Amino acid sequence: MNQPLLRTDPMSTSGSPARSEIAQAITSLRHAWITLVIFSMVANVMMLAPTLYMLQIYDRVLASQNMLTLLVVSLITLFFFAVMAFAEWARSWLLVRTGVRLDRMLRQRVFTASFVRGVAGASAQRAQPFADLTELRTFLTGPSIFAFFDLPWAPVYIAALFMLHPLLGGVALGFALIQAALAWFGHHRTVAPLEALAATQTKEYAYLHGKLRNAEAIEAMGMLQYLRHRWQSLHARHVGQHAVTQGMTHRVMAWSKSVRYAQQSLALAIGALLVIDGQLTVGAMIATNVLMARALAPIDQLVGTWRGFVGARAAYRRLRQLLAEHPPLPAASKPARLQGNVQLRGLQATAPGRTVPILQHIDMRASPGTLTVVLGPSGSGKSTLARVLVAAWPTCGGELLLDGRPITDWNQQTLGPQVGYLPQDTALFGGSIAENIARFAQVDPAKVIAAARHAGLHELVLGFPKGYDTLIGEGGRLLSGGQRQRIGLARALYGDPALLVFDEPNAHLDEIGEAALLTAISGLKARGKTILMVTHRAGVLAQADQVLVMRAGRIHFQGPRDQVFAQMNAEREDDPPPAANGLPALLPA
Repeated sequence: MNQPLLRTDPMSTSGSPARSEIAQAITSLRHAWITLVIFSMVANVMMLAPTLYMLQIYDRVLASQNMLTLLVVSLITLFFFAVMAFAEWARSWLLVRTGVRLDRMLRQRVFTASFVRGVAGASAQRAQPFADLTELRTFLTGPSIFAFFDLPWAPVYIAALFMLHPLLGGVALGFALIQAALAWFGHHRTVAPLEALAATQTKEYAYLHGKLRNAEAIEAMGMLQYLRHRWQSLHARHVGQHAVTQGMTHRVMAWSKSVRYAQQSLALAIGALLVIDGQLTVGAMIATNVLMARALAPIDQLVGTWRGFVGARAAYRRLRQLLAEHPPLPAASKPARLQGNVQLRGLQATAPGRTVPILQHIDMRASPGTLTVVLGPSGSGKSTLARVLVAAWPTCGGELLLDGRPITDWNQQTLGPQVGYLPQDTALFGGSIAENIARFAQVDPAKVIAAARHAGLHELVLGFPKGYDTLIGEGGRLLSGGQRQRIGLARALYGDPALLVFDEPNAHLDEIGEAALLTAISGLKARGKTILMVTHRAGVLAQADQVLVMRAGRIHFQGPRDQVFAQMNAEREDDPPPAANGLPALLPA
């Protein structure tokens, strides 16, 4: 009976808990949003002050020529302006604080979920969630959101125009409907181009990022001109899509701008007609133009900020899907001590897009104090098996038991420190040697030195100018391949883990490094550790208790070392004689 080893099955985003996870983060800030609404109300009410001031100047002060009235009206208006300035500053400050709180609430979940998805192999999209979170936060807490807070006040300004004269209110209402239609039209005509633009940009950036990571090999082998042609093709698509998107956006904004100017001129003309007809004062005519501009400003701002809204909505949907596919990890319970008993039953492993599993019906056991060596040609599934054992392969079936418990019953936060893993490509990170060995947890000098000694690294590290505090650069670029691999080995040994999985740990080691590795393995076995090693070298086989030979994703031979050697020699009677070290030629030609 097969069962998934990792809980990574996608959940439906419709009504799922992950959908409400982002929504709850936003709505949990409802007190901030309510305060923003209040400050927006104050700011918009105070924006009536210029209109009222004009009415008083033209209809009272000029008619009475009373300087005291002018002074009092001006002082009151200045007070209203100060209140408006305070409301504008307060809501801007509050938006910034809200953005910080929203980021604090979501960043850990997004960080964890994006790395879990990275384990699933979505390398081209690993950085996308962080950009999405930034885009969503920027829109929700940026100036563009003010258009949505100011929009409910457009009917208030239109109502004020109706109070001045029904014809003016009708004109304002008509132009508001035209502007709203333009906003709706712009939305439907720009959504698809904007999404296509984002897709082409992501693809181009992923291509560039992958090539820049291997800049040395590209330059050394003269591949730059050929890769540049491919990049130019991707870039041309991006630029072309950008031109299409910008063209449509600019057309919509141009139409909106022309409608706004037409509205201002028409409002002035109608006001003049009403003044001539005696139905409106000169002050009301000028105030009408200001009121109509204020009524249509939020709708006009929507047209200008629609691109940001579409981008934020797409970012929200991607984040919602990410969090739905990777729900929160369970809280870390009291750590269970791993003994190191490993059992696989009917294990299968595949990858997205593959019809044939990479691993098929793998059954094996490994006990504490033993070394299991995995052999086989390239592509036989050895590295995949190593990743499965450390829960770093996402799509699995069958059973993987640690100390008799399914691996899904173990909390990764408590299991991880009890597992040592050295991948085929040793991945070091920017920081010091000590930080890398300590897995970037709190550095325990005694444990760091002990791990380095077991890896035969201690004397080498002391030869660096700053010893364990030496910075190695991102990816360990300041070190040789052998030095990186030995630091990776020390990191795997840090904390005295019970289960150790090594994938080609001696690929870059010299004779001294390999001798240190063999000594470390001997010591690990003596301390009762469970070791599984993928290798192509025969030197470590002398210490092997169990050998697995894999071919095409299946175990071809399995058992004690001498028994497997005998089986392989019997199968390869016509092959060349054993190597000079007395061990048989194990790898198929």
